[in-house]
Amino acid sequence: QVQLVESGGGLVQAGGSLRLSCAASGRTFSSYAMGWFRQAPGKERKFVSAISWSGGNTYYADSVKGRFTISRDNAKNTVHLQMNSLTPEDTAVYYCAATGGYYSVNENNYEYWGQGTQVTVSS
Repeated sequence: QVQLVESGGGLVQAGGSLRLSCAASGRTFSSYAMGWFRQAPGKERKFVSAISWSGGNTYYADSVKGRFTISRDNAKNTVHLQMNSLTPEDTAVYYCAATGGYYSVNENNYEYWGQGTQVTVSS
């Protein structure tokens, strides 16, 4: 069982940066691949980024590639999403998710989810 708690969301102006964090409980965090997803108002939840259990492999949605960076610290049971050059189109609730399988862009492959953190980018 893994419990996930996101933090770091907030209101930022376009062009600004935010760093999201996801704290995980459990002693087996390092065996889970992690992902970030987001859901804008009135839209479906979409994949943002994922990282393998070791941190050696990362993957990004085209919409955030070059602006967002995912990382993890297995010693601290945390995963981060550094978001730079934010635009109003990045406004959404951001969710952290964990999977015991291979890191994936498909949300159905993730077994555990956090409650989400709101990111709002003003123009």
